[in-house]
Amino acid sequence: MKIYTVGGAVRDELLGLPVVDRDYVVVGATPEAMLALGFRPVGRDFPVFLHPQTHEEYALARTERKTARGYQGFSFYADPEVSLEEDLARRDLTINAMAKDDRGQIVDPFHGLVDLKAGVLRHVSEAFVEDPVRLLRLARFAARFGFAVAEPTLHLARMMVQNGEVDALVAERVWQELARGLMEEKPSRFFEVLRECGALARIMPEVDAFFSTGPSASDRLDRQLGSRLMRGIDHAASQRYSLEVRFALLSCQVGDGLNVAAGLSANQPVATQYAPLDRLCLRLRVPTACKALALLSARLYESVQRCALLTPGQMVGLLQSADAFRKPDRLLRLLEVCESVARQVDGFSEDHYLPTMIIKQALNAARSVNTAQVAKAGMSPESIKWAIEAARTEAVARCCDKPQNR
Repeated sequence: MKIYTVGGAVRDELLGLPVVDRDYVVVGATPEAMLALGFRPVGRDFPVFLHPQTHEEYALARTERKTARGYQGFSFYADPEVSLEEDLARRDLTINAMAKDDRGQIVDPFHGLVDLKAGVLRHVSEAFVEDPVRLLRLARFAARFGFAVAEPTLHLARMMVQNGEVDALVAERVWQELARGLMEEKPSRFFEVLRECGALARIMPEVDAFFSTGPSASDRLDRQLGSRLMRGIDHAASQRYSLEVRFALLSCQVGDGLNVAAGLSANQPVATQYAPLDRLCLRLRVPTACKALALLSARLYESVQRCALLTPGQMVGLLQSADAFRKPDRLLRLLEVCESVARQVDGFSEDHYLPTMIIKQALNAARSVNTAQVAKAGMSPESIKWAIEAARTEAVARCCDKPQNR
């Protein structure tokens, strides 16, 4: 029995990055031998065991064979005769197909270290095309490390799109990799790689539409929607904004993007604008928190951008629409989305996003109102509601030194 550290732990250690999880491959062992050593079995499809003390994963060396379309269409064969190289050969990229033995020696049969030093993402074998999730992982690693994709690997990725393998991806895996891609250092690379191989149009056509020139080539401003969107997402990443903010930024304007791609005006009825966002969230089974912020951003980002022109009454209405009095943290996330939208525009150079300052000031003023004192005995619920709103409007007016026009 020989035990090797494999995969991402080896890669990240060689890059000088923190190693979060360690995975191990056990060569020359049987399930019975692992159980005798106190390991606990957890693998459903192939033998994976948890270490009795560290609870880290140890998998028996195995090979795999494609049996059906999709990432689940594989059968696995684990046997003491399966070699380490055979196990590494089934992995996606050369930089993930290295191992380290108990003496610290690197085992690198597919020259992953060369690609790691060169900053290149390269497939291990032609079997890369058999698992569509590998295409998403390829894009994610490009976003994480900023590595280039080897042209032969990009060719295989295009084949996966052309032969329909990518259409077998299930929503849960797409969302899982999308969420991880959005949280990488340069998420724009995730979408760039998916576009280069044609997968973005199949997986997220609503986002791919941002890169369409549309039927009319006369409006050069609209032709830049895609590059603007990517600039905003990279800004959100540089600020370490949450997944909810990054997804909202990606998706809150998909209605506008589809309209432009179709040669229509961006100023369509509200229901028409929000329908693509609803479809995207439903298809990818987007978590509730991410969808809620995306819809809120789609509804309010234009009002936030022009908040300096709002009357005190309109400002209070904006705060109420954002549910800011009950959920002030969600308002802050909304402002982060809107700031990133603003920074998509060429020439935006202000250190501070003015609407954030204005809206925070207005919220603090409105929250200073003692609602218990406003709600006097004998008042109807409707009267209490209007009295509180009037008091908040007055407080915002004093704060902003504006007339109280509603």
